[in-house]
Amino acid sequence: MADSDGRALKLRTYWDTQAVTYDRRMAFAERRLFGDTREWLCRQASGEVLEVAVGTGLNLGHYPRDVRLTGVEWSEEMLAEARRRAKSLGVPVDLRQADAQALPFPDARFDTVVCTFSLCAIPDESRALAEMHRVLRPGGLLLLADHVASSSWPVRVLQAAADLVSVPAQGEHFRRRPLPLVRAMGLTVERHDRFKLGVIERLAARKPSG
Repeated sequence: MADSDGRALKLRTYWDTQAVTYDRRMAFAERRLFGDTREWLCRQASGEVLEVAVGTGLNLGHYPRDVRLTGVEWSEEMLAEARRRAKSLGVPVDLRQADAQALPFPDARFDTVVCTFSLCAIPDESRALAEMHRVLRPGGLLLLADHVASSSWPVRVLQAAADLVSVPAQGEHFRRRPLPLVRAMGLTVERHDRFKLGVIERLAARKPSG
């Protein structure tokens, strides 16, 4: 338990130190890899919306104006950047410090749950997805996007090499793929897209109503 706590503290400290420069460092990926992914996901959100691992709030300007938005983030410094962005955009949002692996909400609380480019860096992605599923109402929509294991084997070799450095240093995984986990939870994938040699994947999945 102590090792796990120490690892979590190390990762949280890492993301705290990255908060101020995060947007600038993400700019290349936003332009060359992600395309319209943030808009593609966020425009599908409706009703009570939870964004998990909201980061610096890069999605905030893409949501429909009539949603009721809550965002959680475990790095206080990233959350501070998100608050500044929300204020500058005039976006009403309830931003809270919380762990994606233990969401502080009751079951079936939200109509839509969103997570973009973050499951790659959450220590236990299965646990985080289970929490998203738990707080999603029956009939609700789960919206995910991330960089995943490529459909091209030479790229997967490069991703494996990158994991050797990135996983110990910052907890970021380049070969995860949430889609099989989403299907295993019983959600129905309604929309799905994969591009840039299969590295970028985005999906909309519906929780059964029954």
